[in-house]
Amino acid sequence: MQDKSLKLNSRFFAIIAIVGWFAVVLQLYLIIINRVASLPETIVRFFSFFTIQTNILVAICFTFLWLKPKSKWGLFFLKPKNTTAITLYITIVGLVYNAILRFLWAPTGSQKVVDELLHLVIPLLVLIYWILFVPKKTLEFKDIFPWLIFPSVYLVYTLIRGAFFSFYPYPFVDVILLGYNTVLLNSFFMLLAFLFFGTLLIGIGKMKRVNSESNVSTDS
Repeated sequence: MQDKSLKLNSRFFAIIAIVGWFAVVLQLYLIIINRVASLPETIVRFFSFFTIQTNILVAICFTFLWLKPKSKWGLFFLKPKNTTAITLYITIVGLVYNAILRFLWAPTGSQKVVDELLHLVIPLLVLIYWILFVPKKTLEFKDIFPWLIFPSVYLVYTLIRGAFFSFYPYPFVDVILLGYNTVLLNSFFMLLAFLFFGTLLIGIGKMKRVNSESNVSTDS
């Protein structure tokens, strides 16, 4: 039974890693051939999207879990609190895109394919993996606050770079369009979303732990 579980885990790792790298590389290729700025600026802009940063993080995580699970980084990503943090980030990517950004444009062809992979397929795969395989007994509500560092630093970076280069990757953080007051308010609500869904994931973990302990006590 344990061998079957390990094989299933490994298949999940491989699928998510391969799909993740394929989507990121294809998106880089598409943004380069359709660029409206210089090549260096286009590449910097590419890596300035939270979607790209998070999908790269997912691809790195599952590549180590697949190929180097006993390495330093493999063991790091195997820790439930770290896997849950990545699940939180990619879940927010999927939710924000499908609730807000999907309706702002209509990609076709290869861009449509990569769009669905980055914003729908990969978030769903990671969330399914988290639900089915990630141990949740050790998750604590105090874990949420370190998880907020990444999105907080990202927002600060976006606003600082935008002030110098007049490029904002998402409309809800576009200072030129909305002004600082609205953007700062939007940023606050984004962090609240991370806080809420992080709390939700940990709450789910605690509910499963209570149910598990209840079943054990009933059986005994």
